[in-house]
Amino acid sequence: MRTISEAVKAYAKALPEGATLSARECLHLGERAAIDQALSRLVKRGDLMRIRRGIFVLPIPSRFGKRPPSVAAVVASLARSTGERISINGASAANLLGLSTQNPTRYVYWTSGPDRVLTLGAQRVELKHVPNWKLCASESRAGHAFRALAYIGRVEAGRALRHIRPQLTDDEWLELLSLRANAPLWMAKEFSAFAAAQ
Repeated sequence: MRTISEAVKAYAKALPEGATLSARECLHLGERAAIDQALSRLVKRGDLMRIRRGIFVLPIPSRFGKRPPSVAAVVASLARSTGERISINGASAANLLGLSTQNPTRYVYWTSGPDRVLTLGAQRVELKHVPNWKLCASESRAGHAFRALAYIGRVEAGRALRHIRPQLTDDEWLELLSLRANAPLWMAKEFSAFAAAQ
């Protein structure tokens, strides 16, 4: 008969890469105290990584040893398990769309949940709480364009829209325009003025 540690490890291995795991998700495998001990043992052995108190991920084997799963996969899994909206931040969105040449050196995501830090091996991933309007269409290219404009600001918004428009499909452009209702007044005016000039 296998131990609870073996059962937890098997359960974690069956999850997709980057999936987060907590003791509550393993209660079907044993009592809470036993699950907590099993998780602690698995972390000590290197079979699991603790990314935050009470949250774990399975490391990925590679020819150089075990590595953390991708940041994007962990963040997406966390969003699914908590129900919060999480997206790349405005600086990353601006870089993605070529509005900024500054390549972000830190992993910072915007979230509807609380501020917190995840640790994936040597990588620190910061989750920063922002107002809901900054998280519109949190996973789409139009939503990233929206966040990039919020980051760029009012003074450069017109130039930014001229740069962004050719990069978006017609459907993505219409989605971006539809986000005007959620935008601050200055952004809504910029969208409307640009659309009217087209």
